[in-house]
Amino acid sequence: MSLTRPLLLTCLVVLSVITLFHGADSAAVSDKKAASPKGALSNVFMQEADASSFFKRRGKRAVKTQDEINAEQRQRLAADERRREYHEGQRNKFESYAEEENDEQDERTREKTEQWREFHYDGLDPSYEYNRHTV
Repeated sequence: MSLTRPLLLTCLVVLSVITLFHGADSAAVSDKKAASPKGALSNVFMQEADASSFFKRRGKRAVKTQDEINAEQRQRLAADERRREYHEGQRNKFESYAEEENDEQDERTREKTEQWREFHYDGLDPSYEYNRHTV
């Protein structure tokens, strides 16, 4: 019994809102454009003369004009240049990386050699043990 009164009130409000806005025009679709479909179609389709020249295509075996050949050549050259620059950048990155690695390796080797010499130094210059002649 306690739910029937709010439910009835809600249904009454919804029904009144529907009856009030039934006559209102929708914002998504207006009746003006629906009345003239010819105008909407004229914006989509073009005249026959324009369409025939628009869809006219050269056959695959037909000779290209010099302008077309030049444009394609410019595109090819631009793509080659971009590819060359990319690969040059990659090569420079690798060369700098390899040079850095070699420098670090040389530094580590030099440090290890110095440590070895300090550890094995016997006070003689050059060291006696490693320069003696065996008979």
